[in-house]
Amino acid sequence: MKTLLMLFLLFGCSSISIVAQKFDKLALTPPMGWNSWNKFGCDVNEGLIKETADAMVASGMKDAGYQYIVIDDCWHGARDNLGFIQPDATRFPSGMKALADYVHAKGLKFGIYSDAGSKTCGGHPGSRGHEYQDALSYARWGVDYLKYDWCNTEGLSAQGAYTTMRDALFATGRPIVFSLCEWGNNKPWEWGKTVGHLWRTTGDIFNCFDCIKDHGTWKAWGVLQILDMQKDLRQHAGADHWNDPDMMEVGNGMSENEDRAHFSLWAMLAAPLIAGNDLRKMSGQTREILTNKEVIAVNQDQLGIQGFKYASRENVEIWVKPLYGGDWAVCFLNRGTTSQKIEMDWSAEPIKDDLSKQELNARSTPYQIRDLWKDKRSTTKEPYEVIVPAHDVVLLRLSASKSRG
Repeated sequence: MKTLLMLFLLFGCSSISIVAQKFDKLALTPPMGWNSWNKFGCDVNEGLIKETADAMVASGMKDAGYQYIVIDDCWHGARDNLGFIQPDATRFPSGMKALADYVHAKGLKFGIYSDAGSKTCGGHPGSRGHEYQDALSYARWGVDYLKYDWCNTEGLSAQGAYTTMRDALFATGRPIVFSLCEWGNNKPWEWGKTVGHLWRTTGDIFNCFDCIKDHGTWKAWGVLQILDMQKDLRQHAGADHWNDPDMMEVGNGMSENEDRAHFSLWAMLAAPLIAGNDLRKMSGQTREILTNKEVIAVNQDQLGIQGFKYASRENVEIWVKPLYGGDWAVCFLNRGTTSQKIEMDWSAEPIKDDLSKQELNARSTPYQIRDLWKDKRSTTKEPYEVIVPAHDVVLLRLSASKSRG
């Protein structure tokens, strides 16, 4: 009763009676940022987050479009005597409000993590039964993004639990991007559009291009395995409601070829671009991949259409993505372990996308071609030939010649 009275006084009568919904227009393009989990797991603290925010600015990632600095699991301390969550005072001695202020002062946005269950995946206090309290705390701290996990949720309805937190966030009045990390078990793409701004479509990724890691009760997936799980989901994605194939592993131990392919494929999927490496120590190669503005433009394209696999030829897949203004992105992915030559006669292969109603027809419209990784240019007047290295991609942008003045 004391907790309910406190919430009543904090929110006020009008807030409690408001019709809840999600905040609109917070993610008109896929969110871009950084999350601590893939590289640091539970080893998070105030210093790391401040240094990462500094590095996001200094590295050029902020200028390339990255916005969010998100602390994943294990930031939690205990709840106070009213049930409000507190940060771990040893790891975050200045508190979350001060940390959010630091991130905001860098021109960035601040994100945090919780779980729909009684405990987080790392065993810390979850939000079950405390949704409105936790949402209020996040709003007070200045949180801009919430990743909401699905551990220890026995007996809960996924749609119901995520809707409850959506309502709690909306009741605070502070616009917060809501990331549903439900792993795709309950098909969130079928109901998530009105609940959150993005939803996980799979279990966890790990830093391998073509592998499965069996943990016994659950599995982690390589880049190609997660790519394959995106089949038949593209019709559910769009502005303010994105399929999320998990955070990126670029810079976490794969080869340069694999990192480039991973980043390109996430761009083609219109996936959230959430880096998961150590921004403070990344190599020049990793930085160049993560800040390639032309590849990012494919991901952030305002048409908001997720790409799709058009064809497979031996070990090479051809992925296409319609872009705003009649442009197209075309990605040749070599899944194999040896280099592969690919040929494409543009005039002989019109490509139509039934979802977007767009058509790439080089017979009627000539296109200028730009290789987004090697800055090579050509046109669709001649057949295209290229050698795609193992576990690598060639990513092209085709622009209709008539649109060039």
